[in-house]
Amino acid sequence: MADGAKSRTGKALFEGYERLPGTYDEFFGEDGDAHAAVAPVVERLNVLRQADFRRLKRLADDTFLKGGVTFTLYQGNASTERIFPFDLIPRIIPASEWRRVTEGLEQRIRALNHFLADVYGDQRILEEGIIPRHFVEGSKGYRPQLKGVRPPKDLWVHIAGVDLIRDAEGRFVVLEDNLRVPSGVSYVLENRETMKKTYPAIFRDVSVAPVESYPHKVREAMNAVAPGEGGRKRIAVLTPGPYNSAYFEHSYLARRIGCELVQGSDLFVDDKRVYAKTTTGPAPIDAIYRRIDDEFLDPEVFREDSMLGVPGLIGAWAAGNVAILNAVGNGVADDKGIYPFVPDMIRFYLDEEAILQQVETYVCAREDECRYVLDHLDELVVKAVNEAGGYGMLMGPSASKREREKFARLIEADPRNYIAQPRIELSSCPTWTSQGVAPRRVDLRPFIVTGDDTWVLPGGLTRVALRKGSYVVYTSQGGGSKDTWVVE
Repeated sequence: MADGAKSRTGKALFEGYERLPGTYDEFFGEDGDAHAAVAPVVERLNVLRQADFRRLKRLADDTFLKGGVTFTLYQGNASTERIFPFDLIPRIIPASEWRRVTEGLEQRIRALNHFLADVYGDQRILEEGIIPRHFVEGSKGYRPQLKGVRPPKDLWVHIAGVDLIRDAEGRFVVLEDNLRVPSGVSYVLENRETMKKTYPAIFRDVSVAPVESYPHKVREAMNAVAPGEGGRKRIAVLTPGPYNSAYFEHSYLARRIGCELVQGSDLFVDDKRVYAKTTTGPAPIDAIYRRIDDEFLDPEVFREDSMLGVPGLIGAWAAGNVAILNAVGNGVADDKGIYPFVPDMIRFYLDEEAILQQVETYVCAREDECRYVLDHLDELVVKAVNEAGGYGMLMGPSASKREREKFARLIEADPRNYIAQPRIELSSCPTWTSQGVAPRRVDLRPFIVTGDDTWVLPGGLTRVALRKGSYVVYTSQGGGSKDTWVVE
């Protein structure tokens, strides 16, 4: 059914919708009226009947299937390729609010870049005791082999995904930083393309900030940090290969950026220069957007058994002959045990207060905080500091006694590997379910690209907990996504 079509029978899309108690609703206030920025979208969507919406949902799913927009779910030794779960009701953020979020994200990335340059350089923040030295040097993401290395233009963080949530009052706060190989931006771009096909009239009537320039911004950043003066730079996306769960994104980005998609076996290093093997002979590579974790990048420096990386790559990077995005060693900055210190970094390096607040965090490496966590496991969310995707996490308030006892033993055995936070009541957003539209909890991952300057993608990836009552938004744990509209 065409965009804007209206059936004469059946329930309107939002008819009977009820807010989720105790949460900030992204669409509706406590009085039941739509927020000012959302009202024009609600008005246009509500001409649809729920039967119409079911047909549009099937159309969107077919679009994703035919476009190969999938992810791989691993369970034990088995894997399943699935369509990326997508909800057709967008998440709306007013542009006036987004400007403050943008300023906060830019500030945060500046401070984190200073921190990485410092801990692999003079280590002033450790010498002055702002962050305990053992917290940094004991991080699994810290690479002591890189001490003294300076990446091209002293830039460590080129592509970041900073996870945000709204608290019960509707304020955006930072939940965690992703500075190694943040994923999900391909779904942002595909979500927007699908929404435009589904609701073309709304995009004509409502001013939605565009996201389509993201691949161009990444290419600009790669060219900005690629060594050498002027001329056409040869760039590539480095993937572990088609069996990786995010391979769709790797191939998608290479195509949209307009560069080669390579695996480690396609590259070699000679005299500390990186070359691609081509049918016309070796071709020098100036910048690599890597989607491989540090430990697999170079078997001469990290894991000797890695078949995914390129022998000699780190030497070429340290010599300044190739740029690697993101820089190697960034894992120390998105270690969840370092996260509590980011406001201190902002004060130390920028002499500013943090624009964006973050979640209260207990660091189990501190004896008193560890004891508090162990005594209050039924109230807290516990996270392993180097895990992602919802793995290595305990949702204390909903966990069983056996699960809490298991985590207590894990924490006692390795306190440095865990942090804990109060369970924050995530904001909720109207979401399509088999029973119609209902509130589901959401978070947000904006993407920040830095080259000669810093650019924040308007909106980002809204992840949604599709299961009723769930707080877990990760796709690997049953979550989905929404298109995020920044609107004037």
